[in-house]
Amino acid sequence: MPNVAKAGGIMMASLFLSRVLGFIREAIISAKFGQTELTDAYNAAFSVPDTIFFLIAGGALSSAFIPVFTEYLTTDREDDAWKIFSTLATVLSLALIVLIGLCWVFAPALVNITAPGYIDQPELHAQVVRMARILLPAQFAFFMGGLLMGVLYAKQSFTVPGLGPNIYNIGIILGAIFIAEMVDPGVVGMSWGASIGAFAGSLLLPILVLRKVGLHFKPSFDVRHEGVRKVFKIMLPVIAGLSLPGVFMLILKAFSSKFGEGDLTALTYGNQMMQVPLGIFGQALALAVFPALSQFYAQGKMDMYRRQISGTLRTVLYLSVPAAAVMLAIPDVLVQTLYERGAFVHEDTMRTAVGLRMFAIGAAAWCLHPCLMRGWFSIQKTVPPVVMGTITTAVFFGLCFTVLNQGMPFINLPGLFTTFWKSAVAAAVMAGALMGAGVLIRTLPDVGRIVVLGFSLLLAMWLYYFITKWLKMPETKYFDRAVAKLNKKQEPDPDDSDQ
Repeated sequence: MPNVAKAGGIMMASLFLSRVLGFIREAIISAKFGQTELTDAYNAAFSVPDTIFFLIAGGALSSAFIPVFTEYLTTDREDDAWKIFSTLATVLSLALIVLIGLCWVFAPALVNITAPGYIDQPELHAQVVRMARILLPAQFAFFMGGLLMGVLYAKQSFTVPGLGPNIYNIGIILGAIFIAEMVDPGVVGMSWGASIGAFAGSLLLPILVLRKVGLHFKPSFDVRHEGVRKVFKIMLPVIAGLSLPGVFMLILKAFSSKFGEGDLTALTYGNQMMQVPLGIFGQALALAVFPALSQFYAQGKMDMYRRQISGTLRTVLYLSVPAAAVMLAIPDVLVQTLYERGAFVHEDTMRTAVGLRMFAIGAAAWCLHPCLMRGWFSIQKTVPPVVMGTITTAVFFGLCFTVLNQGMPFINLPGLFTTFWKSAVAAAVMAGALMGAGVLIRTLPDVGRIVVLGFSLLLAMWLYYFITKWLKMPETKYFDRAVAKLNKKQEPDPDDSDQ
C-alpha cells in the first residue's frame, strides 16, 4: 500500500528546502546585481530552453511515463516496464539532442519571438542569445533526469528526486558568487551555474542511485511496443495542445521585455515568491500522490482513488489559502525582508511587491492545478486537462494582450467547497492580523525585521490553525497527528528514568 502521507512529507520537506535555497539564491543575485537591464536579459534568456522544459521534461513526459511504468510494475511485467524506459530514453534522447542543436543554431531568431523587446537593442539581444545557448544543454539533463526520477517515483522513492532542485539552486548560487567573477558581464556566470547544477542534480545523482538499486537500460528503438505507444498517446496531445499553464510565465516575459528597465526581473521575482506555496504544497503533494493514484487505477481500486484525490485536494486548499492571504496582506514586507539589501533598493521592493500581490490572487488555484492534472493523467486521460490548460493559456494570453471548468468524475466537490470557504474565513482573519503587524515591521531595521516577521508568521499560523480547529475542519487532524508523533518521539524511555 503506498504511503502517501510519508511521501508527501518527504516531498514537502525537499521542496521547502529548495524554496529556501531559492530565496538565498535570489537574495544573493538581487544584492549583487539589483534589478537592471542585464538581470532582465538573464531572466529573458530562460524563455527558449524553458519552452522545451515545459513541453517535454517539465510535464508531458513525466505525466505520461509514470502511470504506464507503474501499471507494468504493479501487474508483474517488470521486464516490459524497463523495455518502455529504454525505448523512451533512446528515441527521445536522440530527438532532443537534434532539437537542442536546432535551437542553438536558431537562437537569435527564437529570442526575437520569446523576448521581442530586445530586437531593437542589439547588445542586450546578443547577451540574451549567449545565455540561452549556455542554458540549452541543461534541458537534456532535465529530460533524462525526469525519466530517471519517474522510475524512482514509481518505486515509491522520493528522497533523491527531492534533492535535484536543491543541487540546481546551489549551482546558480555558485555561479553568481564565483563564476560571475570570471566572465563579463557577471550575470552570464549564473547561466553556467544553472547548467552545471542541472547536470549534477537532475542527471548524475539519479543515475548513481539507480545503479545501486537496479537500473536496467538497453538501447531500444521498439516504438511499436504497446506500453511505449501508450506513453506517446498520453504525451502527444499535451505537446500538441501547448496546454501546460506553466507557459504563462513565458508569455509574461515576452510582453514584459518591452517594459521599463528592471520590470521583467521584478515580475520574475514576484512569480517566484508566489511559487513557494505552489512548490511546497501543490507540486509536492501532486508528485507524492501521483504513483499511488496510478497504482489504484491500475488495480481497479477506484474507491481508494476517489478518497485519495479528494483528500489531497482539500489538504492543498487548506495549506495554500492562508499562504495566499499572507502574500496579499504584506507583500512589501516580504520582499523587503528577503531582498532589500546591496544593489536591491526600496524602489525595487515596491515594484516587486505589486507583482507578488497580483500573482497571489491566483495562488490557491495554481496549487490545485498540478494535483488536478496528475489526477487526470493517472487514469490515462489527456483530453480534459489539455482542453482546460489550453483555455487557461488562451485566456491569459488575451488578458496580457489587452492591458477549469470541467469536472473530474472522482472528486468530492462539496467537500472541496467547504474546505475553501472555511479556509478563506480563517485566512482573512489571519491576514488582518498580519496587516496590523506589518505597520510595525516596516519600521524596523534589517535584523529586527527578520525576527519580528518570523515571529508574526508563526503566530499567524497558530491563529489560522485554531480558527480552522474551531470551524471543525478535518484537515487540522493532519497537524494534530504530526504533533502527537513528535511528542511521542520526545517522551523519555521509562526504563531510562529508573536508572
